[in-house]
Amino acid sequence: MIGSKTIQTEWQITNQERTYLRELARKQAEYASLPIMQERRQMWFDLNDGKSGARPPFVIEARTFDRDFMPDSVYRCTSKAGKEIEWQLLSNIRTHEILNDDKVMPDTYSFWPAVEINQLGINIERQVAKDADGIEFGFHYLHPIQDLKRDLAILKPPTFRVDRAKMREKRKFLEELLGDILLVQPRIWILGQASLTNQVVQLMGMEAYFMAMYDCPDEMHQLMARLRDNCLAAMRWAEKEGLLGLNNGNHESFGSSFNFTTRLPAPDWKEGQPVRLRDMWGSANSQETIGVSPAMFHEFCFPYFRDVCEPMGLLYYGCCEPAHPFWDDIRQLPHLKKVSISRWCDQKFMGEALRGTKIVFSRKPDPNFLSVDKKLNEDGWAAHIRETLDATKGVFTEFIYRDVITVHGDLNNPRRAVEIARREIDRFWT
Repeated sequence: MIGSKTIQTEWQITNQERTYLRELARKQAEYASLPIMQERRQMWFDLNDGKSGARPPFVIEARTFDRDFMPDSVYRCTSKAGKEIEWQLLSNIRTHEILNDDKVMPDTYSFWPAVEINQLGINIERQVAKDADGIEFGFHYLHPIQDLKRDLAILKPPTFRVDRAKMREKRKFLEELLGDILLVQPRIWILGQASLTNQVVQLMGMEAYFMAMYDCPDEMHQLMARLRDNCLAAMRWAEKEGLLGLNNGNHESFGSSFNFTTRLPAPDWKEGQPVRLRDMWGSANSQETIGVSPAMFHEFCFPYFRDVCEPMGLLYYGCCEPAHPFWDDIRQLPHLKKVSISRWCDQKFMGEALRGTKIVFSRKPDPNFLSVDKKLNEDGWAAHIRETLDATKGVFTEFIYRDVITVHGDLNNPRRAVEIARREIDRFWT
């Protein structure tokens, strides 16, 4: 347990930083109260509640290109704690002032809870490589499983830990600093990693994973069952410990897809009761099986993903993997509400599949328009957005622009991308 003296030192800031951070908090609160934020909030409610004619929101995730969006030159704080708080406040403010997308400015300051979950029971080391700018970018896991038949036994039971004293001290510090301006709360999500195949690749690597489904299918099923059980154990532990919270408002289910909905919590939940898994949004994905056949996915993946998604209230499924080859299984996942439609996905197929349902077509536009091209190809970008709008007529749709690694120092490019996307959406929607 970390003592209060250590925590207070960790969260020490100067008087100048305190004054400045409170100024930022007031600006964030001012933006959060703007009428446009209420309009955007209603847009997300309409989408997630399945209201006919809901306008597709467009957001751009800036944290992946922080080298451009939040360079060192924008910071005024020098202490570790001050800079951490400044990053959240300033990135919220800059998102509105520079990008002006459809994110709703939060009227909160959120902090990471002091929770440690190791679903594998072992530590997996990784080697990290830096890019030309000195930023850690690539990495490689040092896989502990070299032979699945031989090494399956190295997995240990999962471990869980919450440091409530640290959480109390952290919250006390933040509330004294910002609590009269913004609501201070822990970040809320379902605790438990439901990306089971990502864990497989960490353990044994992609090639060994693919070969194991042929060479030792029984052991592969044993491994997937272990990962499923560990994931469920983590989720149930967090539920039992009272670490869950409602995430049906200005929260992310996955990758900047926002959760505003009246469909949660479950109808039998009452104010003041502990939050349960079925009262919350959750997420799952299986990017690593992009090269697996639908039949193999059905045998080695679907049953285990189905089980870990069952306790959730609503489900966001997918990331960068194409959904259409595996749709027969994905559509059977419990509580499915949103499906990620990446650049490798057949949009027309998925548009037809989702038409007439209230499942959201969560489109991930091509990041190359910003991260590769130094100057935004405005005509090409507009056509790219229209392609999705044409494929999703009568379909509940959102645009989540992710995985833009750099904008080459030109923040006008992402701002123009937002403006053009909004223009095309408005033309289509009206």
